[in-house]
Amino acid sequence: MTWMIYGASGYTGRLVADLAVDRGERPVLAGRDPAKVAAVAAPRGLPHRTFDLADPDAVDAGLQGVDVVAHCAGPFSATAEAMVDGCLRNGVHYLDITGEIDVFEAVFARHEEARSAGSVLLPGAGFDVVPTDCLAAMVAAELPTATHLDLAFHASGGISGGTLKSALEGAALGGRARVDGEVRVVPMGWRRREVPFPSGPRRVTSLPWGDVSTAYRSTGIGNITTFAHLPGLDLAGARSSRLSQALMRTHVVQRLGKAAIGAVVRGPGHTARSRSWVEVYAEATDDSGRSVCAALLGPDTYDLTADSVLRAVNALQSEPPEPGAHTPSTAFGADFIRRLHGIRIIEPARR
Repeated sequence: MTWMIYGASGYTGRLVADLAVDRGERPVLAGRDPAKVAAVAAPRGLPHRTFDLADPDAVDAGLQGVDVVAHCAGPFSATAEAMVDGCLRNGVHYLDITGEIDVFEAVFARHEEARSAGSVLLPGAGFDVVPTDCLAAMVAAELPTATHLDLAFHASGGISGGTLKSALEGAALGGRARVDGEVRVVPMGWRRREVPFPSGPRRVTSLPWGDVSTAYRSTGIGNITTFAHLPGLDLAGARSSRLSQALMRTHVVQRLGKAAIGAVVRGPGHTARSRSWVEVYAEATDDSGRSVCAALLGPDTYDLTADSVLRAVNALQSEPPEPGAHTPSTAFGADFIRRLHGIRIIEPARR
């Protein structure tokens, strides 16, 4: 089967391509800039194609003979819809590495289209949201009566330009959480709590994360808050959140911010990634006060993403789920996270 990395000249796209080559695979590399794509493909000896997602005919031509697309060209708010359109027109399986709540919601809304097309749609096949989604499914299975779910992460290491651009867009939307089954706008930092990460307890603050969308579909739990331990995040208050959100919404700030990111941010190198790690925590609670928690330790988030993308592509080729829109755990089961390199699970336990 033939698979494609679209956005191969981006930071994460290159990591996925390099790992694929290391594992003896030969994906087709693609993107919209011929020179940039060729510069990545040629030294790796990989086939490549170029096409602009704004041109549906070019997309259809570019997807000819392709079975799976790993879409790595963000921000996904600007690119996912056109690639999903192309995959559905051509019966191609689609996965991406988005963490954007609105993108998840838009892809999940196309479930019936995907079923009719015979395609699997799998947004969030990287760090957003494989570890959190699988842990969420694990604790939910242990506590079927759960009504609330808290998910938190703590990561070391650097960040890529694409991730920062998506974060800049997300900051303009403010905080979000799942409340009584609905995605609701809430103040940034509206909840704070202490989380017993494997390395020790840390104070975390709520922020909008992809699991606000995905975990609901994976678990059916109607109240979901996502948290992170990030420097400075705990200083966010409702008033400062409203002011910064209004500022971030302006076209000038978005345009200048993305231009600056593109000019100076390159993402962490191999040495920095090799020293980085991530911790994830999940806790499900029911109305009687019973709770179940689980945690995991993993490698750098970008290395985890590249590994996860390749394993998801392989799974779509060898053991595809029923056509439709999926989360990682509904596609491959909660134990999918155990297939990834360097993952250690702290098994679900009642508290």
